[in-house]
Amino acid sequence: MKKYSVTIGIDVSKSKLDARFVFDPSQKHHPHILVANNEKGIKTIISNLKKYEIDFQQVIFCFENTGIYSMPLAIYFHTHNLNYWDIPAIEIKKSKGLTRGKNDKSDALDIAFYAITHSHKLKLCTVPETDILKLQLLYSEREKILKSIHSLERSTEVNGFLPKHVIKEIVLINKKSVAALRKSLNEINKIIRQIIKSNSIIQNNFNLATTVPGVGEQSAVYMIIKTRCFTRFKNWRKFAYYAGVAPFEYSSGSSIKGRTKVSHLADKKLKSLLNMAALSAKKHDKELSEYYIRKVEEGKNKMLVLNAIRCKILSRVFAIINRQTPFVNTQKFAA
Repeated sequence: MKKYSVTIGIDVSKSKLDARFVFDPSQKHHPHILVANNEKGIKTIISNLKKYEIDFQQVIFCFENTGIYSMPLAIYFHTHNLNYWDIPAIEIKKSKGLTRGKNDKSDALDIAFYAITHSHKLKLCTVPETDILKLQLLYSEREKILKSIHSLERSTEVNGFLPKHVIKEIVLINKKSVAALRKSLNEINKIIRQIIKSNSIIQNNFNLATTVPGVGEQSAVYMIIKTRCFTRFKNWRKFAYYAGVAPFEYSSGSSIKGRTKVSHLADKKLKSLLNMAALSAKKHDKELSEYYIRKVEEGKNKMLVLNAIRCKILSRVFAIINRQTPFVNTQKFAA
């Protein structure tokens, strides 16, 4: 693992960036700079660092992954070939232990020290290619539209409980709103398909993923976004940890022996999609259907068996992506 002589911790907010320069962790004073969260502000950080006449290949920039707010940093560092590490916020929060109070200046220093003390976990980051970014933004908008549609459709529950002349205008407005939202939803779905079709690598992996029983269009698109077209995770088990479907042991010594369970720290949307995929696969895939029935008859909890099917689906997807051949149900060829 490469050792960096300078660590820059950056606390990201919507409008500003707090940066702390750590040259020597044993020192008490670490330079601080406050700039705007835009390209001009990032250039100011770089200009201040140049004053120290340091080789930029010996510098690592670290910041919390705050989604769209940290994207200007990621794009700038990626464009200028600077080493950076965007760290999940939950990791930094858990590593701090008990603390009293907080401010952005101290948070920036905490980020820098996290990077130093956890250098064995360091994985240099890159910005997803343009098509992946587009898919990510479109999928996010798609989710917002779906939530709005579901919210408006729930307003029809007043039908049958209130006089028609009271709710007539509301029902009419809701219908128009839902119709407009569904039109926008169709447009987004159309653009997503066009992006997939225009990128040969994404289209190939998308087509392969959807050959796995239970994996539909939306599940495949979401997996491509989260795995950056299956390049971000080494294997299916790592992705299963991220999705919150990999079970973990809970024990200590000889007296504490809890049941094995999945973690609540997960991508809830991905977990939901995998649940739908597992239900579909259980219904339409003979091998998984027989597996489910057999395990339940053995006395296994139904949800545990369903979770095992989620893991099987992920393992199948990663296997066919690695070998670049469609999924083949070998059971139908069995004697």
